[in-house]
Order: sequence, then structure tokens, then C-alpha cells
Amino acid sequence: MPGIVRNQSGLLEFRNATKSFGTLRALDTCAFVTRPGRITGFLGPNGAGKTTAMRTVFGLVELDSGPVTWNGAPITMECRARFGYMPEERGLYPRMRVRDQLIYLGSLCSGDSSNVGRNVDEWLEHFDLTPRANDRLDALSHGNQQRVQLIAALVNNPDLVVLDEPFSGLDPLAISNMSALLADVAAAGTIVLFSSHQPDLIEHLCQDVVIIDRGHVVLAGDLDELRAAVPQRFVDVRYRGAAPDWSALAGVHLVESGECHARLQLLRHIGIAQVATFVERNTEVDSFSFEPPTLSGLFRQAVSA
Repeated sequence: MPGIVRNQSGLLEFRNATKSFGTLRALDTCAFVTRPGRITGFLGPNGAGKTTAMRTVFGLVELDSGPVTWNGAPITMECRARFGYMPEERGLYPRMRVRDQLIYLGSLCSGDSSNVGRNVDEWLEHFDLTPRANDRLDALSHGNQQRVQLIAALVNNPDLVVLDEPFSGLDPLAISNMSALLADVAAAGTIVLFSSHQPDLIEHLCQDVVIIDRGHVVLAGDLDELRAAVPQRFVDVRYRGAAPDWSALAGVHLVESGECHARLQLLRHIGIAQVATFVERNTEVDSFSFEPPTLSGLFRQAVSA
């Protein structure tokens, strides 16, 4: 993977970070930790405080109280030179040529422009953008502009990568390719923190998750551990034909339903065999699986508490 070296990353920690804009409390004692070599998904409703939190890492927003630290110490300009950032409002120059601006942006954090140039060329080749290197950015498609913005965040082999809605507007193939790339970046020891409105994407890609609501972190930690800690049990059923009358199944709550699909929440005393027998008697079953709660379920529960 071009430009990726084994990093000795530190810890990024929010310690009861608080920020208000007038009467609006954007961050309310926001607290969580990100860990090296892991991808952390940052999830929350619109206006929950995700972007504000990310901007504090780079000094773009000054906190009222509660620090954000790197390796237990205040974040300095030297630290930020080792960070990569992809803002939600993309920050590239539309009339500047692709390669020129990537070298310029990379050189802002590195005195060795020749090394930056080599990294830029490797990343352009990796994303099949070498033929477009001398084109203006505004001549590229939205997806290719996203790739250029991602290169700008990765060109200096950062210890921490913060990405605000990096998958916005991408097609499924581009999402798959970017997901694989972020997994490789994290595997090299880099901390990856990204926000998204897509719980399914975070669930697929992330080891850790942070859910924020109205500026306050309501759930955070290892995703598998968070799912395992939920006492409720869930069954996913895919079937053919008409849906069974789920209300006739005592002790079971219909959580989600779609075309030939249902997700059921079981009370503790309800046996899986009892549910399976009911489903088999009332419809033609394609699949029947017992699973922990989805991240979507955790999210709904956390923000409605």
C-alpha cells in the first residue's frame, strides 16, 4: 500500500470536552478514547456534535473546558503535522491542478517536498489518477475528487486520520475500495476516526464505536463487546410469501420488517425452538438466524434513552 509505514501511534482522548455557541451546547462533557491500529466509527444524529468534536482536534474550534489530548498531553502544532484530516466541507482548490495542490498541501506539514512528491505519485497511481495528475480538480468527477481529498489526508503517513463523512456521495464500489484502504491504514498502526450517518457501514468496518447525542457521548467502546452486553436476543428471518402474524407469537416483539424480512426481539424466557416452529408453520423460510443486536439497534436505544 503506497505511503503507509508502520506507525507508533499514540492515544487520542477527549476528556469531558465542552463547547457552546451562544445558547447551543455543541459538546457536553464529551469523553472517549481512540486506540492505535483500530478504526473508530463516530455516529450520531444530525447536529449531535460530531463535526465540532473533530474540529477541536485540529484547533479549528476552541473548547470552553475539558481538553482533547494526544498521548496524554495537549495537542501541539507539531502533533497536528502528523495528523491527517478530511473535512466534511471539502477543502481543495477547484482550479488548481491535482498533483500540484497535493504536493503543496503535503509540504505544509513536511519540509521534504521531494519525499512528498514521491508519496503523491504513488497514491495517484494507486487510485488510477495518474492520467489526471495535471488536470484541474474541478474537471474531475465527485468520486475522484473524494479520492484526491483522501490522498491529501494520507500523504504524510499520519499517526491519526480524522475523516468527516468520507463516504458521502460515493457509489457502492467506491465505498468498498475506500473501506479496504482504511482497513489497511489502520492495520499499519494508524488511528482512524471517521463519522458517518450509515450504521451498517460502521458496523462492517469499525472495531470501536462512539455514539454521540446532543454533544454528549452516550455509548462508546469495542463494538463486539457492546453488542454482547445487550441482554435481549434477536432473530432475523427471511421468508417467501405473505408475512406471518407476528402478534400471535407471545413474548416476541417485531423490531424491523421489510419485504420478506423480519427482525424479532425475544424476551428472556422465549426459546429459539418455539420461534422457529412458529415461523416454519406460518411461512416458507429462506433463512433463520440468531444474532446479537445490530449497531442500528444500539444507536436507536442509545439516543432515545
